[in-house]
Amino acid sequence: MVQSHASGRLYGVGLGPGDPDLITVKSLKILQSAPVIAYFAKKGRKGHARTIAESFLPNGVIEIPLVYPLTVEIAFDDPEYVRALAEFYAKSADLIASHLQAGRDVALLCEGDPLFYGSFMHAYERLKDRFPVTICPGITGMSGCWTAAGMSMTWGDDVLAVVPGTLSRDDLGRRIGLADALVIMKLGSNFAKVRDVLIEAGLADRAVYVERGTMVDQVVMPLLQKSDDKVPYFSMILVSGQGRRP
Repeated sequence: MVQSHASGRLYGVGLGPGDPDLITVKSLKILQSAPVIAYFAKKGRKGHARTIAESFLPNGVIEIPLVYPLTVEIAFDDPEYVRALAEFYAKSADLIASHLQAGRDVALLCEGDPLFYGSFMHAYERLKDRFPVTICPGITGMSGCWTAAGMSMTWGDDVLAVVPGTLSRDDLGRRIGLADALVIMKLGSNFAKVRDVLIEAGLADRAVYVERGTMVDQVVMPLLQKSDDKVPYFSMILVSGQGRRP
């Protein structure tokens, strides 16, 4: 499926929320034929996307691990964080470009969907005007989580909001108040703040906490049954809509 070009083609390969069986046929074909794969990872980790793809990669594939210089060590709005990440994404794009310029296709692995809160977008925006690009959509993490929870998320005219837990308490309350159904992402150290805002909004008793949805160690429980504030990166809070039904 992956063809040769005067310059290589960049593939943004969506791998879904965690269960390797949820990789699309199109993404699988690219995984099995691309000469080079790239993936983002935290220091000392293989990376979630690389883990999902583990059993599908052919022998001899060239691997480009793109290791974040930092993740949660300092606040995301700290100028040093912004500078370090901008430099990192620029260097990552240059490294991928060196293979593309040599005529090698590169599959950049992405958990979830490449164009939904994905690190892929930082490389894509830097490379899309220089090289041919094909993007393979993937099942989003939120879709995997509400399926794991068996939740009917939106009915009739319900408005769904995807809300980052990194927002301020006031902004969280405002966004939550405008929606009928909610997906709250980027929890981590923001979990207690998000839970408190949902309690204040009278929505906590409808909220469901999902951790590592579709993965072998997934956890699904009513939000108010979670007894601690220890929350991994791959977790969400879901609130289903209560809208019009026939």
